Amino acid sequence: MAAKRMRLAQRRKSAGYSQDKLAERLGIERSTVVRWETAESEPQPWVRPKLAAALNVTLDELESLLDDVTVIQTKPSERMSYVLEHPSSVDLVAVAYLHERIRQLDERYDRAPSTALLGPAGQVHGQVKFLRENATNPRVRKALFEVEAESATFMGQLVWDVSQRRDHDAPVAYLDEAVTAARQVRDPYAEAYATLRKSFVALYGEKDPLKGATLAGQAAEVARSASPSLTGLSLLHVAEGYAMSGDLKSCEEALTQAEAQLDRVGANDVAAEYYTINEFSRLSGSCYLFLNLPERAEPILRMTARALAAKQKSQAIALGNLTLSLIRQRKLDEASATMHRTIDAVELTRGGGGLNLAFAAGRELREWRHEPWVQDVNDRLLALMAAI
Repeated sequence: MAAKRMRLAQRRKSAGYSQDKLAERLGIERSTVVRWETAESEPQPWVRPKLAAALNVTLDELESLLDDVTVIQTKPSERMSYVLEHPSSVDLVAVAYLHERIRQLDERYDRAPSTALLGPAGQVHGQVKFLRENATNPRVRKALFEVEAESATFMGQLVWDVSQRRDHDAPVAYLDEAVTAARQVRDPYAEAYATLRKSFVALYGEKDPLKGATLAGQAAEVARSASPSLTGLSLLHVAEGYAMSGDLKSCEEALTQAEAQLDRVGANDVAAEYYTINEFSRLSGSCYLFLNLPERAEPILRMTARALAAKQKSQAIALGNLTLSLIRQRKLDEASATMHRTIDAVELTRGGGGLNLAFAAGRELREWRHEPWVQDVNDRLLALMAAI
C-alpha cells in the first residue's frame, strides 16, 4: 500500500517540471518534492506561494491538490496473495509481514497526516482479523492476536485523529477490540497501552477527568509488570486528570510517581522511546496549565517545544499549550509569535490535539479581537478550518 497525491504530481508534469527541476526552482531538495507527492509531508507555509506560482495555481487550488490523497494498491507478494485466498494456510511468515506493515505505518505517524495513513492501516487491520478468524495453527492464531492488538490500537488512534477528536465511540470500539485481543494472549503491554489511549479519549474528547484518571490508573496497574515507561506515561495522565479537576496535591503526587519511573527504564523496555524527559515535561506543563498556573507551565512548555522538533504532532500540542500559557499571562507579543508557530505545525500534520489547542487559543484572544494581529491569527484559523 502507498499514499499518493496524484493530482499534485500531474499538475507538476503539466507545468513542465520534473521533480528535480521543481526542487531547483524552489531551492529545496528533490527528496522534499518526493515526500510531498507521496503524502509523507506537506509544504511548509513559506514555500506554498512559490509552489503555487510554479504550478500556476492559486493557493486555494494548491490546498485542494494537497488534500487529494489517493491510496494506491501495490501488487502484494505471491505468499500474501495465496494466504488471503486460502486463509487457513496462514503462517508465521505472513504474520511477520503484517506486523512489519503496521510498524512502517506507525513510524510515519509523526510525519504524515492521519488521513493518509487511515486507509492503508484499515486494510492491514482487516487482513489481520480475517486471517486470525480462519487460522488453524494455535501458534499462528496467538501471533495474529498480538498483531491485532497493535493494529486495533493504531486504528483507534487514527480514527480519533481524523474525526478531529469529535467521534469518541468509534475509537473506543477499536481500543476495546485491542484490549480483548491483548488479554487473549496475556500481553500486559498491549492491554495497558490500549487502555491508556481510552483515557485520552475520556480526558481530551469527553472532557471527563475522573473517568480519564481512572482509566489511566488502570493502565498503570496493568503496565507495572511489563514496562516502567508505560507505567510512567500512564501516571502522567493520572496527574493530568487530577489537574483538570483542580486537585494540585494529587496531581503533583502522581507527577512524582511518574518521574520515579524514568530511573527504572531499561534497554529492554519496549515503550522506552515514548517515555522520555521531553514527554514528562510536556505533560507536566499541561498539568500546570489546567491548574491555572500558567507562569509555572510556560518555562516547561517552552523548553519542551524546542526539544520536540522531530515529533511534529507532539510539538504542535506543546506549542498550543505554550500559546495558552502566554495569553493567560497577557504576554501578547510572544503569544502572537507562538500562535503562528502552532498553526504552522498543525498545517503540516493536521493532528487533532494541536488543532484543538490552536482553536482554544484563538477563542481566548477574543478580548483583543479588534487588534490587527488577532485578526491575522483568525484569518489563518479560518483558512485552516476550510482546509480540513
